[in-house]
Amino acid sequence: MDRVTGIRLFIRVVETGSFSRAAADLGITQPTATKHVAALEAKLGARLFHRSTRGVTPTEVGAAYYDKCKAIAHELDEADSLASLMASRVQGVLRISTSVAFGRRVLTPLVLRFMQQHPGLQVDLGFDDRYVNLVEQGIDLAIRMGRLADSQLGARYLGVNPWVLVAAPGYLARRGTPAHPGELAQHDALIYSSVQGDERWHFSGADGRTLQVPVRGPLRSNNLSAILAATRAGMGLAVLPWYVAHASVRDGAVQPLLTDWTLPVQEIHAVYTSPKLVPTKVRGFVDWLQGQFPDRWWARDAG
Repeated sequence: MDRVTGIRLFIRVVETGSFSRAAADLGITQPTATKHVAALEAKLGARLFHRSTRGVTPTEVGAAYYDKCKAIAHELDEADSLASLMASRVQGVLRISTSVAFGRRVLTPLVLRFMQQHPGLQVDLGFDDRYVNLVEQGIDLAIRMGRLADSQLGARYLGVNPWVLVAAPGYLARRGTPAHPGELAQHDALIYSSVQGDERWHFSGADGRTLQVPVRGPLRSNNLSAILAATRAGMGLAVLPWYVAHASVRDGAVQPLLTDWTLPVQEIHAVYTSPKLVPTKVRGFVDWLQGQFPDRWWARDAG
């Protein structure tokens, strides 16, 4: 019998005056209860109960020991209540990792809205375009783009991240507007180096045709804001996530091209350390996020 159960058994024997009733309350047999109390007395080197045909009553030592055990049991009950309360509420510190552009433009506004709904929650929001090991770095949750590699992590699908080919009107006035992906070799490309095949852009036609188009140009960067700035400045064509390009398309700084063709989309997943025993703060945020990426979610004002 573990120490905590033993304390609770001793308390019930004192309060009921009976080994049999105390044993029944704890779901054990009377011989087990009697044996445990005898072992406890042997360990303490003191008699805890007076035994008679009318029942058991605590000795002076037993009464003092009861007072201490009762206080311990009360503290344990409070600890259990606190743990249950914390486990049932979205509160505490939630450590989130995401990529720089997605984090700044999309996730930050969502996190702030969620925090307003849960004032007991604190968030540690980290931006990093590199792969982050959740376990090693103590991260509760990461938002990741693309297909997930097989792993022991828990994951929840949130939606898709579509991409678009864009250019500034000034650039198109100087160099012409491409009518087919094959014409892109004659244009200056602004290349985001992290996805979309780097110097090869992939297109799919309405008839199912796929094309891999080699491109080259004056700028290559792993930062989407840098690629967008160069595109707005008229330095070339760029393939960008719609959530990055949308505001510039809306204000006319850039315009979509080859709209009869589609670019690969990325799946968006929430990833957490384990598929089992997911903390309430993680589960609550992920459940809420699943409603935030409907069709054309990127058209939402995200800054």
